[in-house]
Amino acid sequence: MAALDHSRAAAITLQTDTDEQPTVELPPAALKVIGQLLGEMSEGRAVTLMPSQQEMTTVQAANFLNVSRPFVIKEIEKGQLPCRKVGSHRRVAFDDLVAYAKQMREGQNVALERMAENERELGLDD
Repeated sequence: MAALDHSRAAAITLQTDTDEQPTVELPPAALKVIGQLLGEMSEGRAVTLMPSQQEMTTVQAANFLNVSRPFVIKEIEKGQLPCRKVGSHRRVAFDDLVAYAKQMREGQNVALERMAENERELGLDD
């Protein structure tokens, strides 16, 4: 991974089952992404590639956020999570979902820090 991060290479060489070694030319940014994907996969993590313009159903959005579908609907209705309507169905843009997830994590981190500070003030951090 480190080699790909600092590489200025524009190609990688693949080895097929028949020992052919075709060269594939790629931009350095693509090589970095491939390195990150391989790193995640080597640690047993699931990886999903999705176009940033992709839209998701409320069920898919809930699964992505690891929350319930009713929670997603409430967040949409409160204006916290943008969506568009397709007939009577809601669609959430993946970019909006990622931004919401980041905002949610930041809020959680602030709350945890506040709890830790309260614990320190009360002398419970022994």
